[in-house]
Amino acid sequence: MRVTPLGRDLIFISVDAPMAPASSADRLSALTPSERAVAELAAAGLSNRRIAELRAASLRTVANQLTSLYKKLGVTSRRELSAVLGNRAD
Repeated sequence: MRVTPLGRDLIFISVDAPMAPASSADRLSALTPSERAVAELAAAGLSNRRIAELRAASLRTVANQLTSLYKKLGVTSRRELSAVLGNRAD
């Protein structure tokens, strides 16, 4: 973060946002093994509840992992997730 004075009562604050890696492979390498497993299951169309059952995890854990991996991959939906993973989005 940079603060630049613009005058007596004004400042300009700029924040350097992290840049997402360009390629899908680079983005996928940022995922933990657990996030990658959850991503594959979600992209395959499984519900959060079913993913939790299969992974012996809580719903909250699955939701947290999905939130984290969506941010890391720069996606906002399971359709986008599927595309990043190379699955066909029907």
